[in-house]
Amino acid sequence: MPGAIYAEGLVKTFGDVRALDGVDLEVPEGTVLGLLGPNGAGKTTTVRCLTTLLRPDSGRAVVAGLDVLKQPDAVRRSIGLSGQFAAVDEYLTGRENLQMVGQLYQMKAKAAKARADELLEQFNLADAADRTAKTYSGGMRRRLDLAAALVVSPPVMFMDEPTTGLDPRNRQQLWEVIKQLVSGGTTLLLTTQYLEEADHLAHDIAVVDHGRVIAQGTSDQLKARTGGERVEVVVHDREHIPAASALLDKYSLRGLGQGDTTVEEHMRKITTPVSGGAKLLAEIIRELDADGIEIDDIGLRRPTLDDVFLSLTGHVAEAKGEDDDGAQEAEGHSKGHRAGKEAAK
Repeated sequence: MPGAIYAEGLVKTFGDVRALDGVDLEVPEGTVLGLLGPNGAGKTTTVRCLTTLLRPDSGRAVVAGLDVLKQPDAVRRSIGLSGQFAAVDEYLTGRENLQMVGQLYQMKAKAAKARADELLEQFNLADAADRTAKTYSGGMRRRLDLAAALVVSPPVMFMDEPTTGLDPRNRQQLWEVIKQLVSGGTTLLLTTQYLEEADHLAHDIAVVDHGRVIAQGTSDQLKARTGGERVEVVVHDREHIPAASALLDKYSLRGLGQGDTTVEEHMRKITTPVSGGAKLLAEIIRELDADGIEIDDIGLRRPTLDDVFLSLTGHVAEAKGEDDDGAQEAEGHSKGHRAGKEAAK
């Protein structure tokens, strides 16, 4: 049996642009898959195909045991969707927004009100329940949007960059809400450009680039692919960068396919993947000193997901920018959690 979310060979093109080029995914029930990639990688298009907002050109997808292509209405009734931008009616109060969604799902008025009250408490919005949404901060709107996606307690949730534009405090609050949601048994596919977010929330991470899944595994498994440890050196004088880089290059694991020494000239920082721990670090310090290379800082660290993405794709993941797949995405974001609403029509 496939997982709660399963995709095989999804392809989607927009004119000459191949947004998805054979995406394969599987998310076991009750877990979080982080879909990690830069703008234009295909993350949002993947979500739109899995939530019936777009029909893939080819491939197969099953969500909550339902065929996305053959049973779209049933899929919509089984999922929640929170897009990059909060899809709430700013002229309704927080309570009215949630009650409206419940009624669109054909809940009785009393049940919709009770569910709205429950969610307002859960998302720390009870004090603002009777204020219009246009008076809410960005973080409050994001929480209200997520609450709206959970009105019918869906077994499967899709969150498309849910913390985009939030400040660190609001991001942390939303992370806690997501953890509570998953601890209750919900399966979640989370798209993000924030490497820290994927590291923090996801049981498994799929790295997407140019419409394809190029790597998948746990955070530790992906980090292990970059060679484990890194030595970072910040030289005092920019003129010493070539000599320090050549010295560190001798210790690089590039011969094992782990990546070359990299140089960030504006920061006067040289980084190389190594094996040998503190003993090797002491040896490098002695050799730098012997060569008269003065340093401002040196350290040994584990690779981050930034390192992973760079090693897999050859470029860094961006933290912000235009929507995932250009103009085609605008329609999807405006729909937000309305994927579920359509099922009630």
